[in-house]
Amino acid sequence: MNIKANLQAASVRTIYDYLDRDFDENLPRVIDLLERFSGGEAYQSKLEGVRAALSDRNNNWYRLARSLWDDIDPAVRRTTFENFVINANLLWQPRREAAMKQYGCNVPWTLLIDPTSACNLHCTGCWAAEYGNRLNLTLEELDSIIGQAKDLGIHMFLFSGGEPLVRRADILTLCRRHPDCEFSAFTNGTLIDEAFADQMLAVKNFVPAISVEGFEADTDFRRGEGTYARVIHAMQLLRDRKLPFGVSCCYTSKNVETIGSEQYFDWMIEQGAKFCWFFTYMPVGAGAPTDLMVTAEQRKFMYDRVRAFRKTKALFTIDFWNDGEYVGGCIAGGRNYLHINANGDVEPCAFIHYSNVNIREHSLVDALRSPLFQAYREGQPFSDNLLRPCPLLDNPGRLAEMVDRSGAHSTDLQHAEDPHALCEKCRPAAERWKPVADELWSCSHGCAGCSRKED
Repeated sequence: MNIKANLQAASVRTIYDYLDRDFDENLPRVIDLLERFSGGEAYQSKLEGVRAALSDRNNNWYRLARSLWDDIDPAVRRTTFENFVINANLLWQPRREAAMKQYGCNVPWTLLIDPTSACNLHCTGCWAAEYGNRLNLTLEELDSIIGQAKDLGIHMFLFSGGEPLVRRADILTLCRRHPDCEFSAFTNGTLIDEAFADQMLAVKNFVPAISVEGFEADTDFRRGEGTYARVIHAMQLLRDRKLPFGVSCCYTSKNVETIGSEQYFDWMIEQGAKFCWFFTYMPVGAGAPTDLMVTAEQRKFMYDRVRAFRKTKALFTIDFWNDGEYVGGCIAGGRNYLHINANGDVEPCAFIHYSNVNIREHSLVDALRSPLFQAYREGQPFSDNLLRPCPLLDNPGRLAEMVDRSGAHSTDLQHAEDPHALCEKCRPAAERWKPVADELWSCSHGCAGCSRKED
């Protein structure tokens, strides 16, 4: 056991207990404790920002923190805190470093797993919709994957698909078997009913991210008529039970102005969402339309809007392409996450359908040490400009190069896609984004007095 990590965990639990007794009265004491436990001038300057934000009850970060105590069931909140903050972060880091040294490979923070390819919707541009109910990982296979991951210190797990809640009974079983882990799912939300919401309240360690494409017209355009109304109903069920949830948004050339609007951010907060994950549309799969890819101007629009609203809106947000600077570039290939599809293929990323290994034949460590994953490790970051993090969307040819070098094969069971053809589909967007990203990067990291320079 790592003594330092365990002492830090005990300190953080003390901080949580202070807040739980009386949030407003004890918040200043919590900031004082954080200051005492932090080290170095860099941490001190950040804590001053935290102190300023949380001392102002009108500040968006204060309002978000306060809402976690007002809106979330106390037992669920404590379980989420223990699993997410302590197990999946504080205790994970030293175990990760030891495992990386032992095995000579990346060790991720989370696994994204597809329990099934089945889905009750047929969304435009979604490769999973083509597979139908043909691919499934068994409950015991899922349990084995989680067990192997926990041996590496990983305690955060995400499900996708297909629609993962087609397998909601098995997901709940996994939550019960692993109460020290935090689980989430990218779900269309239409299978969240009263019975499932009650079971979520019972297990306490499952937090959904509900996929919404904007308001009713945009959501129903991509996901089917009536989907939006069912999503609104699911969110109401979760709010009634004081269950935490977030939103997952794929922005496209058709809906980007809606997704980036103040009205939409306010709507997510009004619905009760505590976080939003933003993804940009990727033309993955043979025949996937390219006209839904955002233009460079639209991607910059999202870059600007997300950063602006972080200063005013009580919502935690991540844009998985435009926030590369905060996480050191590409997080795939096991650096912070990997993807296991419903056929058991271990892929570097949910958008990279190539693999060297299958989890039914190899261990998780074998997958992380496989040629394609090692190629990712050697290549990251794929650009010195971390606003161009992706080896597919932002750096033409890098993905094909790694697939060729590693001997990986396509995992698309409908129409195997040549990696060079896939990279060429993305090349025009990458070439248009590069000068925009380079200007943004230069302004935020080198222009004295520039109005865009980040604090």
